[in-house]
Amino acid sequence: MTDTAPPARPISGQVTLPDGRVELAPGTPQPSGPYANQDLLPVPVAGRTWTTYNFSALWVGMAHNTASWTLASGLIAVGMDWKQAVFTIALANLIVLVPMLLTGHAGPKYGIPFPVFARASFGVRGANLPAVVRALVACGWFGIQTWIGGEAIYFLAGKLIGDGWRNAGHIGGHAWTMWLSFAVFWAIQVAIIHRGMETIRRFENWAAPFVLVGALVMLWWMSSKAGGVGPLFDQPSKLGWGGGFWKLFWPSLMGMIGFWSTLSLNIPDFTRYGRSQRAQTWGQALGLPTTMTLFAFLSVLVTSGSQAVYGEPVWDPVQLAAKTDNAAGLLYALVTVLVATLSVNIAANLVSPAFDFSNVAPRKVSFRTGALITAVLAVLICPWKLYSDPQGYIFTWLGLVGGLLGTVAGILVADYWLLRRTRLDLGDLYRPGGRYWYAGGWNWRAVVAFLAGGVLAIGGAGLEPLTDGRPIPALAPLADYGWAVGLGTSLVLYLALTLASGRRAGG
Repeated sequence: MTDTAPPARPISGQVTLPDGRVELAPGTPQPSGPYANQDLLPVPVAGRTWTTYNFSALWVGMAHNTASWTLASGLIAVGMDWKQAVFTIALANLIVLVPMLLTGHAGPKYGIPFPVFARASFGVRGANLPAVVRALVACGWFGIQTWIGGEAIYFLAGKLIGDGWRNAGHIGGHAWTMWLSFAVFWAIQVAIIHRGMETIRRFENWAAPFVLVGALVMLWWMSSKAGGVGPLFDQPSKLGWGGGFWKLFWPSLMGMIGFWSTLSLNIPDFTRYGRSQRAQTWGQALGLPTTMTLFAFLSVLVTSGSQAVYGEPVWDPVQLAAKTDNAAGLLYALVTVLVATLSVNIAANLVSPAFDFSNVAPRKVSFRTGALITAVLAVLICPWKLYSDPQGYIFTWLGLVGGLLGTVAGILVADYWLLRRTRLDLGDLYRPGGRYWYAGGWNWRAVVAFLAGGVLAIGGAGLEPLTDGRPIPALAPLADYGWAVGLGTSLVLYLALTLASGRRAGG
């Protein structure tokens, strides 16, 4: 097989409907072999049923979560005022929406998940590179969110049981009851994901409004403690709008983009169930930037209020809720945290890596097995260390994630939109020796673009509090712009390498 299969060959074995959606032609055998299983096969058009509301509810459920809350409250904790924090988050989500919609397009059109979509650019085997990178990032996120949910159970049980629970003996720096709470929440999530995607869709539909009401209740509680909403708006910025703010703004913006850079890659895992392009486009446009900005607004006001009430900002909502003496209020607040954390963690951090790990060995790893692998690795990553400090959480963890995944997004967008004009051959995405086989199943151009973009994006990043120093100090000036540097570098380099090889646009 040649290194670059001629893309101009006619595509057979698939049909294009009047609305632009594509599926395998009637009577065409389903893809089989070592690179296919039931979870990775294209969803038939009849099975693509998600509406605009389903996608909006998905985003409301994912955006209204404790980690999103700590994004905005963390910016208050490092010195911004409410206007600066909301501005930073709103802009970041408008920016990340663009690659989200571009990569999401392949879902409703072809019914394929992210790791299969990545085969078009990286190769049938090479797609395991971005899939595993994305999956490992999701493991970190799953661990962080599970730790947050475990905290909520720990504090809730502590209020109900008393000092014997709260003051239990410590193991590894935390009470053994905290570790037990972490394990219980871990098990709940694995049980839900085991029931499949339809259960997740139904859960997201009712979780979204429940969490929003919970956030409004927290705002009411904090404003009453502060003596009205005035003190919530009056907390000044420690940075002003001069050089101090802008020095913090750029790495903060990249971190906020990095928060959803994971979903900007694997959003086809969800949009593959979309009824139409309109459903996924409007659902995401209405669901992501609006709800993230609203939730950021609520969280920064509550955090500013905590600064006025307690003398310092309390950026962790679980720790803040634990300060109330009202048992009913605490119960409602912590149940809200649990529902919010379940909502985002299952949708964003178990579904996607489950498909990604399944792609590595389709015959041996099912969707459910991939989810279990994710859950186990999430514990081994030690998420309690990642979440222990807002500086490390926003600037180290999110900065590294955004820079690395931005490089993959650049390659996907360049290949699917600029080179192929959104034309794919469904059968060849699963077939050894087809047009996406390249050289031994790998497209070296995508690998080179990924490595080059990744080095420039994160090579100069600081790794505190995990470790001191920077891997490549000379690249430090680029570190504050990691996501943009990674995406731009990989997109341009992949285009240049592909066009230089004489490859034509098409399927």
